[in-house]
Amino acid sequence: MKIAFIGGGNMAAALIAGLAGKLTPGANIHVVDPNPASLEALQRQYGVTVAAALADSAAGGAEVLVLAVKPQVMHEVTQQLLPLLQAAQAAGRAPLVLSIAAGIRAADLARWLGGYPAIVRTMPNTPALIGMGVTGMVASAGVSAPQRAAADQILRAVGATVWLDDESQIDAVTAVSGSGPAYVFYFIEAMQQAAEELGLTAEQGRQLAMATFTGAAQLAAQSPDPVPVLREKVTSKGGTTYAALTSMEASGVKAAIVGAVKAAAARGKELGEQLGSAA
Repeated sequence: MKIAFIGGGNMAAALIAGLAGKLTPGANIHVVDPNPASLEALQRQYGVTVAAALADSAAGGAEVLVLAVKPQVMHEVTQQLLPLLQAAQAAGRAPLVLSIAAGIRAADLARWLGGYPAIVRTMPNTPALIGMGVTGMVASAGVSAPQRAAADQILRAVGATVWLDDESQIDAVTAVSGSGPAYVFYFIEAMQQAAEELGLTAEQGRQLAMATFTGAAQLAAQSPDPVPVLREKVTSKGGTTYAALTSMEASGVKAAIVGAVKAAAARGKELGEQLGSAA
């Protein structure tokens, strides 16, 4: 599989690390990015080919084009990409366009690319940087079964994939898993602060909080019991855990978390409308 990355930032680098020499040789991966330091590092580590600009790149020969640029510059990038896609179509090829950019709707990408049909929109999250991400994915109607399989292979290089029936669900994915790591970090911060206020050192608090989150998440993933049952098993009425959860309920912690995730989803929809308003 020949893959071209338009953008060589952190998420692109994570994907390349999972792909090079595994799904495809590094020489089959091409990276376009204006940052020479990023290109040099990727070329040195993974043996990829590189270019500083689309016009000078080998991206036109790729079977998959991964759009890994910031949402704010996506419209500009698609205008540079359009001639390459038109040339590919004229030659009887239709590369898959796979977007990992937050907030950019597939319909807007298709419009900017002259009605291009083969687009998969994805929403990965930052644990992809250590191969433990999860990515929500949705395919446009013009995506073939082999292209869908290729998109799945690429994102599985950095974690799990969840396919969606409708693109409108991407905003929920963005709110739950895309932004979700920040919620976890926020809770870890709070646990560490509490540990210090209770007399533990900062390092002791960090170790206890981190190990607790890692262990609890793995237990939830591996146990046949649903999460509410696991919570009940560790909560004895009148005990310490019961006191903590009762305090959280009284403070409206669960309702606040649910409200926060919904706020993130609403903002995701709003950003999609704003970013997609470009001509």
